[in-house]
This record gives sequence, structure tokens and C-alpha cells, in this order.
Amino acid sequence: MSDAKLQSVLSALSEVPRQLNALPSSKAPDAGCIKLNTNENPFALPAVVMQSAIAALERLYLYPENDNISLREAAALTYDLSRDQVIAGNGSSELLGLIYRAFLAPGDTVAMVSPGFSFNRKLAFLQGADFLEIGWGEIHSLLSKQLLLGPAKDAKFILLANPNNPTGTFIPIADIELLVAQSDRLIVLDEAYVDFAPDDALRLVKRHANLLLLRTFSKSYAAAGIRVGLGFGHPEVIGRLRNIQNVFNMNVIGHAVGVSILSNRSAYDENHKQIKYERQRVSAALSQFGFTVTPSHANFLLARVPAGRDSVWWQASLERKKILIAVFPDRGLEYSIRVSIGTKAQMDAFLAAVSDIMGAEDLEGRP
Repeated sequence: MSDAKLQSVLSALSEVPRQLNALPSSKAPDAGCIKLNTNENPFALPAVVMQSAIAALERLYLYPENDNISLREAAALTYDLSRDQVIAGNGSSELLGLIYRAFLAPGDTVAMVSPGFSFNRKLAFLQGADFLEIGWGEIHSLLSKQLLLGPAKDAKFILLANPNNPTGTFIPIADIELLVAQSDRLIVLDEAYVDFAPDDALRLVKRHANLLLLRTFSKSYAAAGIRVGLGFGHPEVIGRLRNIQNVFNMNVIGHAVGVSILSNRSAYDENHKQIKYERQRVSAALSQFGFTVTPSHANFLLARVPAGRDSVWWQASLERKKILIAVFPDRGLEYSIRVSIGTKAQMDAFLAAVSDIMGAEDLEGRP
């Protein structure tokens, strides 16, 4: 395509995509690396769930079930809800996208408790909406006044995650219910990591029409590569979201695995127990190395690095040792790293790499 034709094509883009740069292809991670940067569950699917995936391969010539009826019915039965209170998605990220499309027009505002899931910023931008970030309190308390009054008072909906990502902190469910009860706007509560926490807010869905709760099978149920997400809320809200959902938005393997996971949640009990144990062990070890670790109720740890280096330096140093961890550009997180909890062997390798890096720093003399 000639430059003139390309410019003609690009000029035809609508306003928001025209502001975006073309996304370059990203580099695949080294297959030999230990991946502790995206909070996947490190264990394989339980055998009974894996069998459901294998059986679904025989149905690949068919379209998947429209409107995800069987998966929604299985979730409704599992969580004591009606089918009309459940939406199923290609990961909870698809459901987030539907919420933004349904509730936001250009110039509208959405508020998020921050730091939070950074993908929300892009979703707001794509709708031409203003994205307002409300910081957590010093003790990670829920800031009801800031969320319901002040700059956030006109927000079309409010986003928060519990446990929160990337901090791993947890808000008591009573505090969340107080916020929902005091608000007349939609509250979107992301419970992606709730299976590693002491409580959940699912019981609030029946009490409050303005609560929309999201879950994913990517973290606690070891199905990140299959993409299964669920949303729970009032039938009027859920039904309208389903009405703008893409046809055949999930595949037959995702349906089968989702239904099987819901029927076999107890098969993950030992898995979750091991992750919680490693979380505590690694937290204690990092503290001994001089990191300041935020108490976590998720399957990851946020840790402030020892003085003298920043998070990007630690990320690069660990990557040279084939360990991948996450860092964030958010203000206040420049000196923090996030480490997913993997298997014991993976976490031993991570701690050994940290020890080696600390030893090398001591020999060279820290700045």
C-alpha cells in the first residue's frame, strides 16, 4: 500500500483509534524462564477437569452453545443464584469491556480505587471517558466519602478489586456492603483472587441491585489459558450486558472446563493450601532479605525493594537469572515488585536468585 493510500486509510479511523499508535508485536518470553509475573496458578488442571477438556475436543466441529446457557446454569446452581443473575465471558476481561460499553459515553467518568488493574485505563480511553483514580488510605481502607462524594460523585460506576491487585490487600465485606448500600450507582467488584482470601461478597448480590461481581477461573482454578469468567448481578443489568455480548463469545472447551470446575471445586483445595503456604514462606524470606512485604490475601506478593535500587533494576536483574516478575509505573510503586506464587521449586529458584543478587550487591558495595 502506498504512503498516500495508507494515510487515506488511517484518516478514516474514528477519533479514539486514531489517537492510538499501531501496536507492535511483543516478544515471547524465553521458554526457560520461571514465569512469576502474571499471577497464573502454577499447577495443572485436576485430572477430572482435564478429562472434560479432552472430551470437548470431539465437539470442535460444532459451534459453541449460544448464550453460554449450560455454564450459566451450572454457576447459578453452584452459587445459589438464578440463571438470569449470571453472565459468562471469555475471561472476566471481556465482561469488563461489556460494562464499559454499556455504561459509558464520551465525556462520562468512571472511578477506580487505585492502584488497581491498569487495563481499566485503556477501556475508559476507548469509550472516550474520563478515568478517575482514587487512592487507597494508608491502611488500605475503603474511602467511602471519596468514592461517593468529591470528584467521584458523578462517576457512572465505581471499580474496586478485593483482594486488590497489585497490593494483595483485602477489605472486610461489611465495609464493601456499606459502600454499596450508600451508593445509587453501579459498584463493580472484581473478586479474581477471592479464593485465596478469608471471605467473599457473593451473598451481597441478592441484597443490592447496584452490585456487579466478577470472578475468573484464571487464578485459583488454573485455567488462564482457556479464558473463563463469570459475572453476578441483578437480572436487569446482567440481561442487558448479555444483549451486547458477541455471538459465540466462548469456545466449547471453555464451556466444558468451566462446568467441570464448578462441579469439582474441592479438587483444588490442596492446590490453594500450597499456594497460601508458599505465600507466607516467601513473604518471610523476602523480609529477611530487607524487602518490605505488603500482607497479601492473593496468590502474589507486592514487596518494596531494599534501598539503593528501584523496581526496574530488580526486574532486569532477575530476568538475567531467568526469573520474570512484574513492576508498575504507578506513582508510589516505583520501588515495588510483584511476585506471583508458584510451586515450591519455582519459589526456591526465585529466592536463590534474590540471594545471589543481594550477595553480588554486597560485594560491589551498594550505592
